[in-house]
Amino acid sequence: MKIGLVGLGKIAVDQHIPAIRNNPRLELVAGCSPRSEVEGLDVYRSLDEMLQAHPEIEAVAICTPPQVRQAIAEAAIAAGRHVFLEKPPAATLGEGEALQALAEARGVTVLAGWHSRFAPGVEPARAWMASRSIESIRIEWRENVRQWHPGQRWIFEPGGMGVFDPGINALSIVTRLLGGGVVVQGAELRVPSNCNEPIQADLRMKGGHGTPIEAHFDFLQEGVQTWSIYVAAAGGETLALHMGGKVMEVNGKVVLDEPEREYPRMYEHFARLIAAHRSDLDMSPLRAVADARLVGKHVSVEPFVE
Repeated sequence: MKIGLVGLGKIAVDQHIPAIRNNPRLELVAGCSPRSEVEGLDVYRSLDEMLQAHPEIEAVAICTPPQVRQAIAEAAIAAGRHVFLEKPPAATLGEGEALQALAEARGVTVLAGWHSRFAPGVEPARAWMASRSIESIRIEWRENVRQWHPGQRWIFEPGGMGVFDPGINALSIVTRLLGGGVVVQGAELRVPSNCNEPIQADLRMKGGHGTPIEAHFDFLQEGVQTWSIYVAAAGGETLALHMGGKVMEVNGKVVLDEPEREYPRMYEHFARLIAAHRSDLDMSPLRAVADARLVGKHVSVEPFVE
C-alpha cells in the first residue's frame, strides 16, 4: 500500500515514518508540509500538490495539529484516498461525525489513531477485567510539556487541547478496557492566564456499569514521567498499566513488560481495515474531553513560560 504523509513534525518523524518504512507491505511515497523537509522523502507544500505528483498514493496519514485536520481529511476523502488520522481524530465531535459520514459516502476507510490502545498490556488487561467485578479505576497521566512539545504553542491555542493532548491517550485506553464510553460527572481544568487550553485537569467519571473513575492529568511533571492506570477489582485484586500500557502488573507483580510497537500495530490495523472495507473512527475518548469542558470548573492559573 502506497502512503503519503501530511504534516512532517515530531510525531511523523518519530513514529509514522519508521512504522511505515519498517513494514514490507507499506511504501512511503511522499510527504507534504508548508515548511518541513525529511531526508530521502519527496516533500510538497500541499496535499493537492502531493497527490497530483503521485496519483498512485492510496492512503494518507494526517499528522497535523488538530485545528486544521478537518479540511485536509475532507480533501483526501473526496479524492478517494483512505485516511489515517493522528489522535485526536478531529478538533470537535461534529468534525469527526462529518468525516465518518463523508468516508461512508465515498467508500473509503478512515482510522482514528488511538495509538495507546495498541500498547502491549491493553488487551491482556481487558481480558483480565472481563472476568472480574471492577470497583474503581484511577488514571495518573503526568508529563513535561516542555520535553514532549518544545516550542509547540498550538497545543495551548483553541482546539489544541492542552493537557488533554496526552490525557486523551489514557481515555482511549480506559474506554477500550471498558468496551464503551464513560460519563463525565465533574472536572476541574486549570488554564494558564496566557493560554486557551488547560495545563492540568482532574476528572470524575463513571463507566457503563457505574464504575467510578478518576483521572489526574498534569503537563508540568518534572523528573520521572507517569503514564499509569490503576484498576481495583472485588476481593482485593488489583491491576496496573504503567508506561502507557507497556508494563502490566497484577496484584503488585509485573506479568508483562514488552517493547512498545504501537504505531507498527496501528498501521497493520489500518491495512486490515482497508482490505475489509471498514472504518474505525471511535469518538468516545474525544467525547469525554468535550464533556469535561462542558461540566468542568475552569480555573485561571499563573502564565505558562516555555
